[in-house]
Amino acid sequence: MTVKRCSWANMANPRYLAYHDNEWGVPCHDENTLFEMLNLEGAQAGLSWETILNKRDTYRAAFDGWDAEKIAAYDEDKKAELLLNPGIVRNRLKVAAAITNAKAYLALREQGLTLDDYLWAFVDGKPIVNDWPDRARPARTELSDRISKDLAKRGFKFVGSTIVYAYMQGIGLVDDHDRECHCRSRRR
Repeated sequence: MTVKRCSWANMANPRYLAYHDNEWGVPCHDENTLFEMLNLEGAQAGLSWETILNKRDTYRAAFDGWDAEKIAAYDEDKKAELLLNPGIVRNRLKVAAAITNAKAYLALREQGLTLDDYLWAFVDGKPIVNDWPDRARPARTELSDRISKDLAKRGFKFVGSTIVYAYMQGIGLVDDHDRECHCRSRRR
């Protein structure tokens, strides 16, 4: 029996299949993972998610396990080191965005909010379960527009609406699995 998955899942990449089966569309409440995914989705801009996913372990090492306090304190030497690291996307704006995002995240925390509280409040604590025709998922929604604008207002970078919608899917704020996907049955 063949396991049916979403049309976008690359069957030839075990890492991608594990991501699809175990993370994508699954509600995430872990602060470190929420911060990591926000930055990885931003790093993906203009690239494929598979490219970023294949570099995820290197990103974790390069960015100190996504420790926001450490990242917020990165100096010019650390930025230069990151820009020389072939295991990440060596884009000056994306590296700078991760540092800016760490500072914005810490400011959010100073206001008494966690990413978990902040993000899940947009959906009243429950994931939005969509029923799009296969391959007809939108690139953005009204909700991703609102979250994008609010994140940007709070100082986060690389948080356009399309990036935010992909983030929402990745952390399970929305569940967009194809109708025939075996993961869809988890929702019942």
